[in-house]
Amino acid sequence: DGVGTKLKLAFLMNKHDTVGIDLVAMCVNDIIVCGARPLLFLDYLAMGRLDEEVAASVIEGVAEGCRRAKAALIGGETAEMPGFYPEGEYDLVGFVTGVVNNDRIIDGAEVSVGQVPIGLASSGLHSNGYSLVRRIILEDLQIDLASKCDFADHTWGQELLTPTIIYAETVKVLVRDFKVKGMAHITGGGLLGNLPRIMPRGLKAVIDRGSWEAPPIFDFLQDHGRISDDEMLTTFNSGVGLVVCVPAEEVEEVLDRLSALGEKAWAIGRVQARQEDEVGVEVVG
Repeated sequence: DGVGTKLKLAFLMNKHDTVGIDLVAMCVNDIIVCGARPLLFLDYLAMGRLDEEVAASVIEGVAEGCRRAKAALIGGETAEMPGFYPEGEYDLVGFVTGVVNNDRIIDGAEVSVGQVPIGLASSGLHSNGYSLVRRIILEDLQIDLASKCDFADHTWGQELLTPTIIYAETVKVLVRDFKVKGMAHITGGGLLGNLPRIMPRGLKAVIDRGSWEAPPIFDFLQDHGRISDDEMLTTFNSGVGLVVCVPAEEVEEVLDRLSALGEKAWAIGRVQARQEDEVGVEVVG
């Protein structure tokens, strides 16, 4: 997996110590939704000309991501490719290996009517939709990334480089103590694109858009970019970075546990039967 065009902002700000966290997060969050525990991580960093200071900063972020994920950073590759990348730019991708017993794989097959999707808060944009973000922030509004953010005490650049949350340790607790039936990492495609992956045939997740509180960056982008509700829900995570589907009788206890673990979370809907002509997720409210 990779970080995508979020890297462009790191280049513009000459700040490289957070994109490595994003890289680990994008890989690790993709495997923990199957119930897997991350074990080993490798990175690949490619530059036109090796800048040791930048490379060290990038790998510092990768190492921090691995600490948060409790995964071992066992190595990787740094490639120098003259003429292939513009001066000051690089590419960053990674690979994670995890383990889960066959009888504990979580694939959504046990999701059923009446169960409840619980949304875990994102830290903001995470690592998706940045081509649109850059168009709105840098091209349309021509915002200086070093200027103070409209709705926070930090700069715009810091807001847009906020690292993706790594949910590995939280998920480890949930699958150990509760009947987790399905999980979805909300990345590219948003809630509308990722939730249907864990809905068995004949079922849909009905999501109440008013049931959670999204960080203000999403309203800002929607207002200034004149983005429709559907496009927001397919381009961005809209404030929900991970969805965990559990039986209705466990919802309150799961929410209490998530709060104790420092995660903000909400019950965001219900699993219902769907007709042949319906899709796997419906948004109301």
